[in-house]
Amino acid sequence: MGSCVNRVFGTGYSRERTGVVQYGRMKIAIIGGGAAGLMALAAAREANPQAEIHLIERNEAVGRKILLTGGGRCNVTTGLTDVAEVLTRYPRGAGFLEDAMRAFPPTAVRAWFEAQGVPLKEEADRRIFPKSDDGRDVVAVFERLLREPKVIAHLKAVAEGIERSAGGMFQVKIRGLASPLQFDRVILTTGGRAYRETGSTGDGYAFAAKFGHVITPLAASLSALHVREKWAGELAGVSFARARMSVPRGGHEFTGPFVFTHRGLTGPAVFAVSSLIAHEPVSATEPLEMEIDFLPDETKAAATERLNRTCQQAPTRHFENVLTEFVPKALAAVVCRETKIPADRFAGKVSKKDMVATVAWLKGAPLRVIGRAAGEEFVTAGGVDLTEVNPATMESRLCPGLYFAGEILNIDAFTGGFNLQSAWATGRLAGDSAARIS
Repeated sequence: MGSCVNRVFGTGYSRERTGVVQYGRMKIAIIGGGAAGLMALAAAREANPQAEIHLIERNEAVGRKILLTGGGRCNVTTGLTDVAEVLTRYPRGAGFLEDAMRAFPPTAVRAWFEAQGVPLKEEADRRIFPKSDDGRDVVAVFERLLREPKVIAHLKAVAEGIERSAGGMFQVKIRGLASPLQFDRVILTTGGRAYRETGSTGDGYAFAAKFGHVITPLAASLSALHVREKWAGELAGVSFARARMSVPRGGHEFTGPFVFTHRGLTGPAVFAVSSLIAHEPVSATEPLEMEIDFLPDETKAAATERLNRTCQQAPTRHFENVLTEFVPKALAAVVCRETKIPADRFAGKVSKKDMVATVAWLKGAPLRVIGRAAGEEFVTAGGVDLTEVNPATMESRLCPGLYFAGEILNIDAFTGGFNLQSAWATGRLAGDSAARIS
């Protein structure tokens, strides 16, 4: 285990009128050039312009994962303004995030980027994007920081290990360098294991564990789902603006849009459910039961009455055609087959019992999840145990001088800009805290 002792700083610091001590000779390492690391860099520069900050990034450029969000447009944050409501979008880490989120809420994130020259816009689904629809504009904000005199960017640089000297300095070993670099403080923003092609390989977990931190179980989140039922594949491309998905095991549910694929389901509601069940075992031999309510805003009684009324008004229509008043035609055919009601039966001949059965299926279409779509996950569920990190500073409770931000922590959220929002918020708090001491 790496040695963690109280740091001993040399001279060269001054006390501001605010009572905050700033260390002019401080050297800070930020390992990981994603959203959290880049915001930590910006915050540290603002908090202590005299600090020497090293950004260590294994890719040849920073912000690769940022460029993948929102289909390349970069879903910067959410348009929601109430922090309490925003925190409900985090199945893991909501309580821990309270300090960071209130210090740098979505409204502040928007103001910050616009002050950096990136005009933003809000779309109908409350997601926030650059007006240019180009994520490169967001990354460019931070690329400018890398050209500042006291910022040293180590690109295509792999951090292979971190040690702690008896004097309290961190020694970061970088592949290819003969000697390790010395730092007063280290901020780990290495991300999770999602999108491995962007460099998120999970190295930071090993660094954290070396200093005594527990890494909670890791799992893919925000992934598409594969199901066993063949009828789902028959509906590939059919989308729904609003449906409720529920998983009896664990009592999880989420309402939102989704679309059928050749192998299952995808879309915002599916990603949310995949996040909620991230740690549930799912396989062909151990399927996870799930239900879809295609009529989430109607009770069974109300839907049954509406179906009965529609059948009475058009008694000579085929039942399948009547169902198209409720769901898309492709699904109507599936409903008839799954409930064993002849599609060509005249609506006036459909019994009340069959109507009840039809509505029961529409309100709880059964599916068995047998897998997650490999390679499509955006986020890793799990990470550094939050009880071992100070939520007010992002500093390790086990190793003073070591900070965490972003996806390396056991924090993840639904889609809609919430994962980038937590990266900005925790990164800003970590960077500010690392550059200061009370």
